[in-house]
Amino acid sequence: MFYWVMKHIVVGPLVLGIFRPWVVGLEKVPENGAVIMAGNHLSFIDSIFLPLIMRRRMVFLAKSEYFTGTGLKGWFTRTFLTAAGQLPIDRSGGKASEASLNTGLAVLGEGTILGIYPEGTRSPDARLYRGRTGVARMVLEAGVPLVPVVMVDTEKVMPIGTRVPRIRRVGVIFGEPLDFSRFEGLEGDRFVLRSVTDEIMYELGRLSGQEYVDVYASSVKEKRAGLSR
Repeated sequence: MFYWVMKHIVVGPLVLGIFRPWVVGLEKVPENGAVIMAGNHLSFIDSIFLPLIMRRRMVFLAKSEYFTGTGLKGWFTRTFLTAAGQLPIDRSGGKASEASLNTGLAVLGEGTILGIYPEGTRSPDARLYRGRTGVARMVLEAGVPLVPVVMVDTEKVMPIGTRVPRIRRVGVIFGEPLDFSRFEGLEGDRFVLRSVTDEIMYELGRLSGQEYVDVYASSVKEKRAGLSR
């Protein structure tokens, strides 16, 4: 009930009224049942806009650090992220990665829409980077449809490193659901996982028109951080 009130009465109307996002293909999202929503990742606000325009409840797995702030600012951040469908998880790697997978599978087990960014982190320069195979393992283990979705111009509203968004319109484009049932039972095959992931990234690139770079975005960020020291 709290989620519904915050999304439909408090946060949703305010954010959508200010930024007036345009949307293409929302009808391609299944009306019921578990769905994985795999998207490009241009800005922190991708995870805000997408759940707010959905007709159904949608959950993103967000860094737990976003929910640990103190005082009025911490309370507002937690309330806002909860209203936007964020679920706190530990994303530090190792056992945490396995826990994240299990959390995602639990969300799907409830028949909910789960949002995933195959790139693993925000693009440092608005290009599309190599996808990580966790999304493939998730879709094969859950056996659910995957809908590709791309955000348009969100990096211009809130570039990396900024705290206050700029007011301008953004876009959201949904693609046709992808079916990977032909790979059922092969979630342990790393070649299959890479093939599925690459197919997802190809579709995201086709929908977005972004230039594709066949390296991980995190590697580019680490390299740039090392050069800036």
